[in-house]
Amino acid sequence: MATRLFLNSFALLLISSLCLKATAESSGSVVFLEGPSGKYLRNQDGERRPILSSEIAGAVSILLGISPSSSFSPDSSSKLNEVLTPNPFYRPHAVFFVQVDGLDDMKIKAGNVLKDNVVGASKAEIQLPGDDVLVTRVDESLDSECNSACLDDQLTNLANFLDGSYSDGKLSLPLSSGASLDLHLSKEAELEFAVSLSQLVRGVKRAVQFHQDLSNAVIKPSELITGHFTAFKGLEEKYTENANEIFETTLSKLFDLLHQSYEGEIVGVIVSNKEAATNKIEMTSSPKMMMSLRFLEETSSSSDNSTIAEKEVKLVRKTLAWITGIILLVSTIMGVCMLMNMPITRDTLLYSNVKLD
Repeated sequence: MATRLFLNSFALLLISSLCLKATAESSGSVVFLEGPSGKYLRNQDGERRPILSSEIAGAVSILLGISPSSSFSPDSSSKLNEVLTPNPFYRPHAVFFVQVDGLDDMKIKAGNVLKDNVVGASKAEIQLPGDDVLVTRVDESLDSECNSACLDDQLTNLANFLDGSYSDGKLSLPLSSGASLDLHLSKEAELEFAVSLSQLVRGVKRAVQFHQDLSNAVIKPSELITGHFTAFKGLEEKYTENANEIFETTLSKLFDLLHQSYEGEIVGVIVSNKEAATNKIEMTSSPKMMMSLRFLEETSSSSDNSTIAEKEVKLVRKTLAWITGIILLVSTIMGVCMLMNMPITRDTLLYSNVKLD
């Protein structure tokens, strides 16, 4: 009886340990990027505790200047304290957030890089509050009206951005070894990878343009540049390593572009998952709260009009200031001249109360 009880207890402990081990296994990784100044992230010093998807979502919310979910645990707050600087009033309010399926690790070059393992297989949400956040998708598909000439233009722009070449349905992108990755666009998987890369580059450039349009706005919203890259799943195994390098190079160049355009006030968060739909993080908001391209165009035109109005007000104020200054100067000179030319006699007002003998 005692032996049977011992065996049952041992089996239960063994099953529990295996379950805990499976739960603790890394299912991906997350990379936090910022410029060399290191204003928003802590330095990478030693190993860090694995992070959950909900904690990544909380980190993105905090960087945008939004309070994380009320269900955030003290342990999660402690983990984020190891990643983010403690000053709550000093946030970039701009995040480049990309999720990648099919990769478990990435090497991206930036000024300050923090890497963590992602554990569990849970989904999380980033709750966006109203019109305070401008969301720009960088994974939007090409327009249905985009013909072969349009596609050629997109791929040519991608080749120029990565110092490669494109001609006759063949996209050649340089590798660090001196060789090149040749993508034959007659193959569906390679075409999808190339088009997804071009969409990513085009989306980031569009976000930079939106940021410049809003640079003169009186109240600037927080900016979330986000996308989901899934083009690795169809590539042949022989292309995976080189395609991974090309993707890392693309992300590094895009973050450099964003860092320059945002003057360092932006943080990158790149989440890579081994399998699709693992650790997926979604944005939730009502439709009327999300900013569309049409709203951005209206904001851009209204900001242009407000800029013209502000210039007119400044011109009127400056003109009035100059006129007032000239009047005061002329009045002062006239007063001095009249005082200097006064006749030397007793003034009746000054000597009215003086008794003369």
